[in-house]
Amino acid sequence: MAHAEPFADDAAASKWLSAVRRDRGALATELAAALAILNRMLRAHRAVVADPFVREVRGELASARRVGYGEGVAIAGGRLDASVDLPPEDEARRGRRGRMSPQERLAATLGGRAHVLACEELLLRARLDLDARRGREAALQARIALETLLAELASDPALNRDRGDLEAARVPLAEAANAALDAELDDTALTAVRGAVEHMERVMARRRATGG
Repeated sequence: MAHAEPFADDAAASKWLSAVRRDRGALATELAAALAILNRMLRAHRAVVADPFVREVRGELASARRVGYGEGVAIAGGRLDASVDLPPEDEARRGRRGRMSPQERLAATLGGRAHVLACEELLLRARLDLDARRGREAALQARIALETLLAELASDPALNRDRGDLEAARVPLAEAANAALDAELDDTALTAVRGAVEHMERVMARRRATGG
């Protein structure tokens, strides 16, 4: 559980868990809050030990996803007084991964029928920063991802539908990245970054769906 404040007593904790158990949205909120705390710790650890292989985690990769309550020391050891298991991740939340299954694309890549582009990795980093609410990092990553995507897919039909929008995004995205060098982004700049990332994700989803 991600709450910093303790419950007044066991009855209050049990009442909270009963309410959360019936609310799928509340369960998702609790998971997101806990993941945000864990990923902030992992980000700090990565920087402190200077190890680029320390990476953030996603909830669906966990061996168990539970919301519950218990004593502090017991929780540290993975023991809860009471808990509820979260249901499987909604398929709708996986939409941006494209229609071609990861296994199919992996096989195509290993077989030389497809290859991973530099812009894909850069775009994934931008999405990670956006989802982690790291606006400055997201702006810098997104700017590089956009320029790389436009270069790598210059003649790819997957880019045609969004080429105009992406070209138009270059200036506001560059401005957001420049602003990110000095301070946190305002809402206008964050909107520009988010819009550019979403446009690029649509382009890459179409490319993956056709076996690219």
